[in-house]
Amino acid sequence: MRILIDARFTRTDQHDGISRFGASLIEAVARRAEVAMLISDDRQLALLPDVPHVKVTSPLSPAELFIARQVNRLKPDVVFCPMQTMGSWGRQYPLILTLHDLIYYEHPEPPGFLPAPVRALWRLYHKAYWPQRVLLNRADVVATVSHTTRWLMSEKRLTRRPVRIVGNAPQRSSEPRPLDGGAEKTLLYMGSFMPYKNVETVIAGMAELPDYELHLLSRIATARRDELEALVPLGARVVFHGGVSEEEYDALLRRTTALVSLSRSEGYGLPLVEAMSLGTPVIASDIPIFREVGGDGATYVDPDVPEDFASAVRALEAPGAWQRASTAARAQAATFSWDASADALLTAAEEAIEEFARRRRG
Repeated sequence: MRILIDARFTRTDQHDGISRFGASLIEAVARRAEVAMLISDDRQLALLPDVPHVKVTSPLSPAELFIARQVNRLKPDVVFCPMQTMGSWGRQYPLILTLHDLIYYEHPEPPGFLPAPVRALWRLYHKAYWPQRVLLNRADVVATVSHTTRWLMSEKRLTRRPVRIVGNAPQRSSEPRPLDGGAEKTLLYMGSFMPYKNVETVIAGMAELPDYELHLLSRIATARRDELEALVPLGARVVFHGGVSEEEYDALLRRTTALVSLSRSEGYGLPLVEAMSLGTPVIASDIPIFREVGGDGATYVDPDVPEDFASAVRALEAPGAWQRASTAARAQAATFSWDASADALLTAAEEAIEEFARRRRG
């Protein structure tokens, strides 16, 4: 099977969630099938596996409507896109599109890195479900990363196409941290600072944890940082890193007491799985997707109650509690792997080829 994977959503500096998802799948699938990838910027290659590639137009270009003209010439057996926005008009190949979540219907603020015209279209796009239906129904198979999102897609009747799960997985294959190594009195947050991420509740909870230090690791706009700094309780210790390297992130995860995410909505929650894979306990908001991903390997709290978050941190101080949480986290993370995700994608690819052939026959 010759599978072409759209890698044009890969970042040029440091992976975000979509970028890492695509790059990790390419690496895993390339061990099982003949793979090539689409890029739109040579700098993307630094974050991608060493597999054949073809440079085409940007997915944010108006030319995206006609990207199938460029892809048709490559004659792939099947094309996989880690997003749902790949143009498909005039395509002559089976296509799998991916919908990660429905967050932006409830929280329509677009990511700040998008160009202004694209942000305007983003808001319009998420005012109704029918544009999503149009896009997804132009695929042969639709992929998503979780059972939670698949259920929501069914509830909103977003597509008539088969929906298959191609899940996320932890990136690291290194040894987890030792159970007897101890933990610093620090807490980590990795993720964006969009309002639905609910970092405000984490900061408020630090009023009950003056002996802990909260590390906010991701890049953040100056205005948003000013907003959050104004909320830091008197006596609380909060550090804004403004971005960390992969090596720094790994080192911090290996020393901290817990990773925290009190998001109100989420597509998957990859930082949870990354932390759990190293044996770092996780404290998460009690929402369906985190229950699915975290299983018995995380502690769940009410995202509207800062004191619940603080109590969950204090509970890890009881004799043996941290070690038990670390062991449970490692066990849950072991249920995910990129190899399993690659197998799921290849099964979906075979189904897409069959669906495409069936529809062409009539």
